[in-house]
Amino acid sequence: MTMTATGSDLDTPFEIGGRTFGSRLIVGTGKYRSNRVMVDAIRASGAEMVTVAVRRVDLDRTKEEGILHHLDPSEFFLLANTAGCYTADDAARYARLARAAGFNEWIKLEVIGDESTLLPDVHATLEAARSLASEGFKVMAYTNDDLVTALRLEDAGCVAVMPLASPIGSGLGVVNPYFIREIKRRLSVPVIVDAGVGTASDACVTMEQGVDGVLMNTALAAADDPVRMAHAMRHAIVSGRLAYLAGRMPAREIAVPSSPREGMLD
Repeated sequence: MTMTATGSDLDTPFEIGGRTFGSRLIVGTGKYRSNRVMVDAIRASGAEMVTVAVRRVDLDRTKEEGILHHLDPSEFFLLANTAGCYTADDAARYARLARAAGFNEWIKLEVIGDESTLLPDVHATLEAARSLASEGFKVMAYTNDDLVTALRLEDAGCVAVMPLASPIGSGLGVVNPYFIREIKRRLSVPVIVDAGVGTASDACVTMEQGVDGVLMNTALAAADDPVRMAHAMRHAIVSGRLAYLAGRMPAREIAVPSSPREGMLD
């Protein structure tokens, strides 16, 4: 069996809301030094799904200085997100605005509860998720690493739940791997870790928890060389996924010989 660039030949398809994606990496579009660097990095990452903050971008695709002018919907699956929203009503309004502006029915739901830590408002997120799902949106909800909240978001009709690895933009990697593993173990919908991945080793460790995918933005945009980092992340996602599927050896606190003692030559 031959491994492809995405590792798909060794894995089951990555499906969200009835759609299959070849890459388990999802990337954002904010904070890049230029639109050219952004596009080059996205292509280097191999990501198919790309998020766009509808509250922070010019929705006029004809303006060359705007992000959307450089993102061809025939090349990338554009996922509108509600970044910058602090109430359920705001998030729902911008989701509807995105759909009216030509985006699809998919939405990455993000409702911030604290401006300092950028942690989500759980109550408002659940309220918005229920409302948008009832309107036919395919909701992918950003949330904290809490199992109960994740289960409630699934019950609310979300097609994916997106717990944070660590605070947005922190680059700390997975702070609570047990919580991430438990969320994945208990949910039926895809679990995509969103926020906190800083470098390729973080992405690999995150995928080793068994999650379905990873979303990142700052780790690429804030790197000294975003395109090179995007290449690294592309391979790290595949490596972490394959390592999870392979099953790691047991961790031990003592040395264990790699060769048996029986049958050794004198």
